[in-house]
Amino acid sequence: PDLLPACNGEMTTMSFLQDVVDILLQYVAKSFDRSTKVIDFHYPNELLQEYNWELADQPQTLEEILLNCRTTLKYAIKTGHPRYFNQLSTGLDMVGLAADWLTSAANTNMFTYEIAPVFVLLEYVTLRKMREMVGWPGGCGDGIFSPGGAISNMYAMLIARFKMFPEVKEKGMAAIPRLVAFTSEHSHFSVKKGAAALGIGTDSVILIRCDERGKMIPSDLERRILEAKQKGFVPFLVSATAGTTVYGAFDPLIAIADICKKYKIWMHVDGAWGGGLLMSRKHKWKLNGVERANSVTWNPHKMMGVPLQCSALLVREEGLMQSCNQMHASYLFQQDKHYDLSYDTGDKALQCGRHVDVFKLWLMWRAKGTTGFEAQIDKCLELAEYLYNKIKNREGYEMVFDGKPQHTNVCFWYIPPSLRGMEDNEERMSRLMKVAPVIKARMMEYGTTMVSYQPLGDKVNFFRMVISNPAATHQDIDFLIEEIERLGQDL
Repeated sequence: PDLLPACNGEMTTMSFLQDVVDILLQYVAKSFDRSTKVIDFHYPNELLQEYNWELADQPQTLEEILLNCRTTLKYAIKTGHPRYFNQLSTGLDMVGLAADWLTSAANTNMFTYEIAPVFVLLEYVTLRKMREMVGWPGGCGDGIFSPGGAISNMYAMLIARFKMFPEVKEKGMAAIPRLVAFTSEHSHFSVKKGAAALGIGTDSVILIRCDERGKMIPSDLERRILEAKQKGFVPFLVSATAGTTVYGAFDPLIAIADICKKYKIWMHVDGAWGGGLLMSRKHKWKLNGVERANSVTWNPHKMMGVPLQCSALLVREEGLMQSCNQMHASYLFQQDKHYDLSYDTGDKALQCGRHVDVFKLWLMWRAKGTTGFEAQIDKCLELAEYLYNKIKNREGYEMVFDGKPQHTNVCFWYIPPSLRGMEDNEERMSRLMKVAPVIKARMMEYGTTMVSYQPLGDKVNFFRMVISNPAATHQDIDFLIEEIERLGQDL
């Protein structure tokens, strides 16, 4: 009750916010301090019982509120810590953080120029720049920042379907033939999730075989397209992946583009993870052919280290998103406003309320320049290569696939001494399956580092190391390997 807008609330408000900022600044400093834990792990029931988290009828004091802030950060995962390798999005960028604070203070919505003039213009400028980097002439086309790669991929599917059968918008799926989409067996689960949400159905997503490095095999794609057509289905979308989640593989976009052109199918590129490589002169060849796509997903909150969330869908044809999604709500998108209505972007979005995600990216880009992003990305790829070179012939390690990684994903098994002499049989497999989960659990209990693991296809649990944190160094990679050995020696 003492804070603004209360009468004479200025002093109390300023000192409260100053205290919050102090808590945040301490947390930021700790995030980069290697002597602090990445995580102070507690089991869910312990954490629930240790504190009173319940909501009460009566207000708490501001002291208690500050204590809540401290407690929350105490048990938060330090995703900016140089030894946090668990997800594709890691790191903590100071300019990005500042931009996020500003965005929260401005607290507006992205649907109209009327209430978000600067942010709407920055979205326009930034999306055009990203489309230029994809290789579309003059950055032509359209796009939107969405709540994440899964939603960006769903937009692509929605727009591809509308492009082929515009009547689906009014009449629904019953009015059109049975559609099928194609994506690789290593692609992100969001392609199927989007098909389920849009009423296309997961059975209509056909998974194309990958080679041993995890890249889609174009000849299999063509075979499955022909098969679908023979059954009377209508192929409407191919989703190629630039940087798969586990292997970090880049599908052969040029060959896929040729097939899409031949059969008149919408080509989407899910570059949520690999799109950042477009910023690097040294690595962008891995996305050769992306300029032929009809739509591209690109998540600056992954490889580029922009704070969550920041995901863009880019579309080559202008006006399509608008006709696909607009509903002409007259209480928001009045047609008799006194400014250029093309800046009211809300009607081409699926959301009504839409968070300002662009400012973090725009401000970081101003602060670093394209070359700054390039240096940061090149460094992460160099660290991945360093890790690969370090373990490829090291005793106790086996690579999941041969050859150096294309992205920063390094996939490997740690083989404890007890399994090293064993012949490759069922028993060895079932014992190896348990190694990574135990090491991971110990890592979290000690709080020293975090790295992801998973099975894939016929391969039992292996570690998937990813590097997207500019704060990580060679020493952090060395530490990770020593830590895996320390925690797995006795298994």
